[in-house]
Amino acid sequence: MPSVERRVDRGKEKDMKKKITGITLCAWLFALSFSVEAQQPKKVPRIGFLGLPGGPAWQEEEFLKGLRDLGYLDGQNIIIEYRWAAGKTDRLPALVEELVRLKVDLIVVRTTPVVQAARNATTTIPIVMLSAADPVGSGFVASLVRPGGNITGMSSMMPELAGKRLELLRELLPKLSRVAFLAYGGDTAHKLFVKEAQEAAERFGMKFQPVIIETTEEIERAFSAMIKERQGL
Repeated sequence: MPSVERRVDRGKEKDMKKKITGITLCAWLFALSFSVEAQQPKKVPRIGFLGLPGGPAWQEEEFLKGLRDLGYLDGQNIIIEYRWAAGKTDRLPALVEELVRLKVDLIVVRTTPVVQAARNATTTIPIVMLSAADPVGSGFVASLVRPGGNITGMSSMMPELAGKRLELLRELLPKLSRVAFLAYGGDTAHKLFVKEAQEAAERFGMKFQPVIIETTEEIERAFSAMIKERQGL
């Protein structure tokens, strides 16, 4: 009997050890999985920033300040992917495609050509305009009240001021009879500026000379053309 009892006790002891070992293993796995899950970093929002100049200007600084005021710091709880076109609009499509491939959560843009490039590249990633000359006239949004689509932001509405500027010039120079208007052809909104200015010039009885350039290197040639026009050459 003693030997039988010992066998039974040993069997119970072995079963108990198995149970304890199993419970311990399960607890360890649970603790490990909890630890791994706790160590998994939260997804940090990634913002794409696409600009036409060669680097940040005061507008970008104000944008960053606004983010800081809301508690968002680049490199900490957000990541900003900058792309700069260095004044070359033909580089914009490739730069925005890079941001799309990075799967950024948001694309921030400034100036009309940049908005256009972003709009052409994606209809799903939200696009925020820091400024655009006329988002409705440019076809970026359906209306200012209900933009629709994936684009929102701010509008400077500057084309409407083109005629006002001519009016102010007329007040300063009452005898002003002709005016040259320099516009950048790379900005799709330049047609809106020219249209508003030309209509204003016609109202004031001014001779209107639009001069369109495609690159900064053409500025000198543009002014030469204005002078020749003035001299009637």
